[in-house]
Amino acid sequence: MTGQEQEFAFFPAQVVATRRLGPTMLRVTFGGEALAGFASGGRDQSCSLFLPHPGQAEPLLPYGDGDGWFAAWRALPPSERAVMRSYTVRARRAEPPQLDVDFALHGADPADPAPAGPAARWAAGAEPGDRVVLLGPAVADNRSVGFRPPEGTRTVLLLADETALPAVGGILEWLPAGTRTLAWVEVPDAADIQDLSDEERLDITWLIREPGSPSRLLPSLREAELPGDATYAWIAGEAGTVKELRRHLVRERGLDRRAVSFAGYWRRGASEDRLREEAYGAPSP
Repeated sequence: MTGQEQEFAFFPAQVVATRRLGPTMLRVTFGGEALAGFASGGRDQSCSLFLPHPGQAEPLLPYGDGDGWFAAWRALPPSERAVMRSYTVRARRAEPPQLDVDFALHGADPADPAPAGPAARWAAGAEPGDRVVLLGPAVADNRSVGFRPPEGTRTVLLLADETALPAVGGILEWLPAGTRTLAWVEVPDAADIQDLSDEERLDITWLIREPGSPSRLLPSLREAELPGDATYAWIAGEAGTVKELRRHLVRERGLDRRAVSFAGYWRRGASEDRLREEAYGAPSP
């Protein structure tokens, strides 16, 4: 990437279609001519998605202010400024320009004990024509892709909960044929299990998490026999669980910490708004 290239850009888009993948997951397809410049999808490519509040025709976002857009956005009243959330681009297509984003609909069902966040509520009611804005890659090789196995990797380990399931799907589609892959994916309902790959060298373990119970990822990993060398691990999901899994692989299994990529997609008891406020040292509105 040269110094003249802009790594990320804003892309106005609208909902083209929605499709329920299971009790927890909903796929929303976005389209629009601006997405022709959206340069990357798949693997764990992330983007920022800006959503309107109920009653707004489009998200209120001062993205025409150049590099000052974030400060201008934060200066707007929280009840009016666009809702900003981070999501994985599950898939991208060039003709016509479209991309898929899978939403975990935690709390969107009235029977759920905890209320849904604004993004889950928006996704549950999304209809064709609904307008959004994405902040995503303008160049294919960008810092929002975390899955980067070193040269010579022979085995890939994937550890994820349902929030990272879209990234797992994108990674499996990207991996060269024949790559030995061991995956553990935890979901809240057996009906959320997806047929991700027919690759013979994929060994995937699906774990069903009981409501209110701790993650089963670490106990399951402890019981597994892992390859001895040339292994690259990718971990994503709840931040506390991710930290425990990484510690186990590095301290107890002896993996080189440089061969372990990890990302806390969410933190138990904290909203993304709260985490962003903590990161920027400002009180929550």
